[in-house]
Amino acid sequence: MTDDIDDLRRRMEAAAAALDFEEATRLRDRISLLRGGAAVEDVGEVDTSGLERQAPGAMGLGTSQQRVTPPAGWKPPRRPDPMTTGRSRPRGRGQAKS
Repeated sequence: MTDDIDDLRRRMEAAAAALDFEEATRLRDRISLLRGGAAVEDVGEVDTSGLERQAPGAMGLGTSQQRVTPPAGWKPPRRPDPMTTGRSRPRGRGQAKS
């Protein structure tokens, strides 16, 4: 298997030197699949064009959790009035205290 990876690496470097970056990207993805444990026969059939690599900082600080996005049409709640924060609500009017 290392012969296959070395061969793919040489072909990738040659494609990059020839400025054929699409082929170099395809070969790089095949090398990643082989290093990940995929079978040599399966690597030729896999379509990696829809895969995207993680961008630094796009997933959160040190985690692999995606950022939460609110659903369409969601509006944040109104902020409380700072003049009434921490005050209790008045009891009903007209009620006699016993």
